[in-house]
Amino acid sequence: MLSNSSKYAINAVLYLAVHSDESKKISAREIAETISIPSPFLSKLLQVLSKKNVISSSKGPGGGFYMTRDNLNLNLIEIVKHIDGLENFEDCVLGLKKCSSEKPCPVHYSIQPLKKQLFKELNENSIASFAKKVKTGETFLFI
Repeated sequence: MLSNSSKYAINAVLYLAVHSDESKKISAREIAETISIPSPFLSKLLQVLSKKNVISSSKGPGGGFYMTRDNLNLNLIEIVKHIDGLENFEDCVLGLKKCSSEKPCPVHYSIQPLKKQLFKELNENSIASFAKKVKTGETFLFI
């Protein structure tokens, strides 16, 4: 349901949410090395998210990416929306064009509740709430 691009972006944003603020900016290279994501690809994703105000950035010496209070208050779905769009939550997982409740694919009724639950979680919870789970050790970004 989530592309590698969205997964990389979510991991990077949560890393920023845990480790950065307006006084501590982090480079794309540092994030990429820490969470094992290709650096050039991650840089492009972070630039997109910065332009869409999902994360913040500053250029020059001491520059990098960081999170503000406004960034942290956004729901995690904003990352997916700006990286991939939200169509994957509606599209058939088997790639059928006309899959629906009226004309379901063979796995429609198995997958649809999972897709709805994932969308709900990402749409109703802030970046800060997911970051808090990482900070408290309830969840992990990398092992």
